[in-house]
Amino acid sequence: MTDSPSRREFLRTLGAGVGLGALGAFDARSLFAASVGAKTYTNPVYAGSMPDPGVMLHEGVYYAFGTTGKDRKADGRIFTLLRSTDLVNWEELGGALTPPDPDPRYEYWAPEAAFDNGTFYLYYAMGGVEEEKFAIRVATSARPEGPYTDTGTPLVDCTGNRFTIDAHPFRDRDGKWYLFYARNYPNTEGGHHPGTGLAVDRLDGMTKLAGECRTVLRAHYPWTLYEAHRRMNVYDATFDWHTIEAPFVRVHRGKYYCFYSGSNWQTRNYGVDYAVASHVTGPYTGQGRSARVLHGVPGHVRGPGHHSIVTGPDGNDWVVYHAWNESLTVRQMCIDPLHWTGEGPRVSPSWTPHRAPVRR
Repeated sequence: MTDSPSRREFLRTLGAGVGLGALGAFDARSLFAASVGAKTYTNPVYAGSMPDPGVMLHEGVYYAFGTTGKDRKADGRIFTLLRSTDLVNWEELGGALTPPDPDPRYEYWAPEAAFDNGTFYLYYAMGGVEEEKFAIRVATSARPEGPYTDTGTPLVDCTGNRFTIDAHPFRDRDGKWYLFYARNYPNTEGGHHPGTGLAVDRLDGMTKLAGECRTVLRAHYPWTLYEAHRRMNVYDATFDWHTIEAPFVRVHRGKYYCFYSGSNWQTRNYGVDYAVASHVTGPYTGQGRSARVLHGVPGHVRGPGHHSIVTGPDGNDWVVYHAWNESLTVRQMCIDPLHWTGEGPRVSPSWTPHRAPVRR
């Protein structure tokens, strides 16, 4: 993800959007003018369907990509694509990616974008035709708003795992790129629960994995239960299946914080926790006995999670996440500030008007 380290650089990169306008792509000034009056926000900031929001900041503009599952946008593409300069007002841009396969049975999950050496990369998961079979893929574009085109080759986990989802590209301080993702662990090695856990591998040229994958984190506590007595024929077994997924890495005071979502995304119990490491590939330790970073509020916030972290226009860290509407039929996009406290990172999910991340 591309973040702005300061308010000064944010304003400088915002001005760089003028060059895009000259090319007929987009002038950031027009969107800025439309959103400059946003002094407060009330969640959701986007009330339409926007699960698993992956947010990229590029040249002063935020681009948010959301899961579409089996659905297709009006333009025939997949992944809802939104654009904003203030994290509060969002413009719909249609679909981000031309489906790599015309078969309507395929589902497409959890898109997240990155920028490197003049090319935009969109990582995502494709599957759903066979039981517990999803593969991570990557598409490219010359523009952040796409359209993106699949490269034609999946990014294969070094263990051959048949279920890989929730790709998160991360650029380390030395310039090397890594891909964090979720995969299945149908065993109890190390005293962990069987279920979906996190892995990482180094990216080789942005479009393939180096084959150096290692486990980042596995479910260890009861709160991450996805489904009890879950029958999974592909493993010929029944499990109390646990899930930790949706990794997102942020460096803070020299430490790597791997945030993740846990429990069942279809319920109110979904939430966000984290683990910490001194090196990008781990070992990561300190996962919580509960969703310490972000969790639901009865009657107001339901199943918050699968988030991104970006630098806001105010220069502070903001979390962009989804949460269910009251009837549990649509996952909507929300934002709230990330607070680095003495007890760790925390988010207080909001549902009433709050101060927007206004430029100072």
